Amino acid sequence: MDSSPPRSAPEPRKGMPSPRLEQADFEARYRSRFHDPAFNGLAPEIDRIVSVAWDAYENQRKSPVTRKAGDGFADPDYDLSIDWIAANDMIQAARARHADPDGPMRILLVNGSSRSEHSCPGEMSKSWRLTQIAREVFDGQGGFETTVLDRSRLTSEFGREIHPCKSCFSTAAALCHFPCSCYPNYSLGQVHDWMNDIYPMWVEAHGVFLITPVNWYQVSSPMKLMMDRMVCCDGGNPDPSSTHGKEAREAKQIELDGWDYPRHLEGRQFSVVVHGDVEGAENVRRSLSDWLRFMKLQPAGPDAELDRYIGYWEPYATSHDPLDKDTDIQAEVRVAAEQLARAVRARRDGKLVTTYEGLESPRQK
Repeated sequence: MDSSPPRSAPEPRKGMPSPRLEQADFEARYRSRFHDPAFNGLAPEIDRIVSVAWDAYENQRKSPVTRKAGDGFADPDYDLSIDWIAANDMIQAARARHADPDGPMRILLVNGSSRSEHSCPGEMSKSWRLTQIAREVFDGQGGFETTVLDRSRLTSEFGREIHPCKSCFSTAAALCHFPCSCYPNYSLGQVHDWMNDIYPMWVEAHGVFLITPVNWYQVSSPMKLMMDRMVCCDGGNPDPSSTHGKEAREAKQIELDGWDYPRHLEGRQFSVVVHGDVEGAENVRRSLSDWLRFMKLQPAGPDAELDRYIGYWEPYATSHDPLDKDTDIQAEVRVAAEQLARAVRARRDGKLVTTYEGLESPRQK
């Protein structure tokens, strides 16, 4: 038992230059979204919209529509964003689906490539093709329900965005809320955030299959945006009222008083397939597997974590042709999917033993 005296939270460190804009700069940026000459006939209407937007920015109305948190929260009288409440409701519903023993076994298939025939590249990705191969495995047997999370939607769909993580966890664990409360921020125009739809996909899943290319020795930028924003899934605070929003000193005190580090995705199984053209596949595969293990997800089997090269150092112009010929990697993806299906089924049947339960490490992130 820890007998050390209670510690008082330090004051948050300050001193960075302000990013706040003067009105003229703000309005110039805001008006840039109306660059299309088709908007020229709407100048009076745009002036009024810009005026309201400046007022929201100047007064920092991050969450202009709220309601009282109510029963079950540390501070029932705290004004919670209705956006956060809606996201939390979706997560609770997803948690119930995950726990339902009579429901389908749910698989989340993630296509990690940003390439799409519906945007500038003009061609589908190899990751998408491998995702479809994996999906055939799950769809070909009873009891499974598959959801495909296509990261290329960030590059090809209007209003589909994931904003960057603001690293609240690095200030204090309790300041990082689950689901993330940093967005939307209406005063900064940080809207259309996809993560509130993505969190429930992970929560309801019994198995997760990640398929991604290598982009400059890393995962693709859409994958990294999602990964960073999932920091709240591992140790994040499910009650924003406990810190009265983003009161950093309160969050520091909660952590120092003893944080229980809730693991919101613990126990799910995973498979990972990373493919490259020239370099980096092994390191990216290891990075993804380590990330998932850190959140207490379990690898589905010895053949469920792959790093491969497709058309090693061959022309990009013909990059799909080597995949057509490489029937081995196609078969390996099927095996990885089958191992994930078996692991999820074994977990459902109570035949999959997890050796770490009840053995929590003394160190958290």
